[in-house]
Amino acid sequence: MNRSYKPMLAKLAPQPFSGKDWFFEIKWDGFRAIAYVNDELSLRSRNQKELKYNFPELEELTQLAHDVVLDGEIVVMKEGKPDFQALLERGQATSPVEIELKAKRSPVVYVVFDILEKDGVSLVDLPLTERKKILKGSVKEGNHVLLSDIVEEKGEAYYRVALEKGLEGVMAKKKDSVYETGVRSGSWLKIKKLRSCDCVIFGYTSGSGARADTFGALLLGLYDVGKKPVYVGKVGTGFSQAVLQTLSERFKQLKTDKAPFEPDIPDEVTWLKPEMVCEVGYQVVTRDVRLRMPRFLGLREDKLPSECTLDQIVQDGLQEYLSKRDFSVTTEPVGGGEQGGGRVFVVQEHHSRRLHYDLRLEKDGVLKSWAVPKGIPESPSEKRLAVETEDHPLGYASFEGAIPKGHYGAGTVEIWDKGVYEAKVWDEKMIEFTVQGEKLKGRYVLVRLKKAGEKSWLLLKGKEE
Repeated sequence: MNRSYKPMLAKLAPQPFSGKDWFFEIKWDGFRAIAYVNDELSLRSRNQKELKYNFPELEELTQLAHDVVLDGEIVVMKEGKPDFQALLERGQATSPVEIELKAKRSPVVYVVFDILEKDGVSLVDLPLTERKKILKGSVKEGNHVLLSDIVEEKGEAYYRVALEKGLEGVMAKKKDSVYETGVRSGSWLKIKKLRSCDCVIFGYTSGSGARADTFGALLLGLYDVGKKPVYVGKVGTGFSQAVLQTLSERFKQLKTDKAPFEPDIPDEVTWLKPEMVCEVGYQVVTRDVRLRMPRFLGLREDKLPSECTLDQIVQDGLQEYLSKRDFSVTTEPVGGGEQGGGRVFVVQEHHSRRLHYDLRLEKDGVLKSWAVPKGIPESPSEKRLAVETEDHPLGYASFEGAIPKGHYGAGTVEIWDKGVYEAKVWDEKMIEFTVQGEKLKGRYVLVRLKKAGEKSWLLLKGKEE
């Protein structure tokens, strides 16, 4: 058992769904842990912290399985629901006496949902259906170890039942999915009542009234692709008095004069070293990358600040787009926009350093984009260079406005044409599509020009069939 595994991570699903190709499981509110079980036990968190000393009752695993690596969630159950606060207190215990006392008061259960290795052989490349069969034959249940139940196909009904029981939601996993170590994969999806993300606490505002001795709100941030902190808002609700006091005490050791960003708030701010992570629930993300109606859900002691990235709250593929823009200045959308079934196209007239036109085609939840310096060809005799640019959010299809001077793409953007399209061919070498716009109609072809660079394409007006 010489391998070390990082847990496979899940993306957030926009809403509950059902499907014959999916398994559905309860989403447990606990500590994710990889268990290495042989004559001895190692129980490692996402950041490779050894957890077995805080949860000695899980030594039971060595009696229930042998020579396996398991993936699961450590939870404290009270009144039929996970109690994350009780689990957090157990994780913070340090002395043997305190650990033993808390283990008696709040015993944990390790809910096992996957097996990554058996008898020294890695199983990560097997489909989930096969891993589930091997798991069932390799691990017995005990007082503190349970196997996760699965439901096939009926995800929406299972989600409703989970919420009725006061649980956080469900996980959806493709039956044929391999185990992608350390990857946040679309093969696993979190379906939760509230959208949530894990944020770094960069500071706090002064409290008043009942909070005069603690704080008013926490200032939250996430890291972009360049590891630069981005302000995503402040959260001032969801705190019990005990949590307010606990956080205030911990903040005393983290104060700093270094400001990571300039929040657009009038409040006096006390800055903190970026060492604490919390989970925050929210409704939507605004155009200026702010969490709307945020609510504090709890600390995440099991997560590193560096893991708190912007891709939690924005569409996949938009990291480059986000890294190039300062949304406290530009009015360009951070996301939003309604999906058009992969059929929306838009051409925008962009008066920047040089006038050019931007062609955008909806695909896979984003707008695939090309800058066309000399405009869209309107006859088969015309050929135009088209330079592939970063993916844009769907909300950009309706964007018109001025990008401030000194910022990426500075200048005015106007919609030149918009409509729907149908792709006939879309591969690495060629994209053939038919458009139905107000100005443009008919067949177009994009052909990759490899010799001119991987971003260079030729845009042609196709002859009508």
